[in-house]
Amino acid sequence: MAGSVKYKTVDEYFSHQTAQAQKMMSQLRNTIKKAAPDAEEVISYNIPAYRLQGMLVFFAAYKNHIGFYPTSSGIVNFKKELSKYKTSRGTVQFPVDGPMPLSLVTKIVKFRVKENMDRVAMKTKK
Repeated sequence: MAGSVKYKTVDEYFSHQTAQAQKMMSQLRNTIKKAAPDAEEVISYNIPAYRLQGMLVFFAAYKNHIGFYPTSSGIVNFKKELSKYKTSRGTVQFPVDGPMPLSLVTKIVKFRVKENMDRVAMKTKK
């Protein structure tokens, strides 16, 4: 997957993945862009990421899953909905042989946008 390649763009990252991973990541990318239209698409930690008043979410392709990284708050706040997926502190794994839970991804991304905006609002109030 990533290997020693240093990706400069999300498209370049996609071009190095399998057709199945590209399909799933495209769905994820489109869903994130709809849920956070003002977010900037970047490469961070050599994987696709989205930034809006701070980092929102990241994702990456692996052999058997797409890793989605909505930070720990994105996992904790959707623990019940994510229960059928393998999760850890800030990660959820979507198997490549299953459908992407796009409506859930939308909810998580919108939650992360609100979280970042609320944090910025709190800082400006001080």
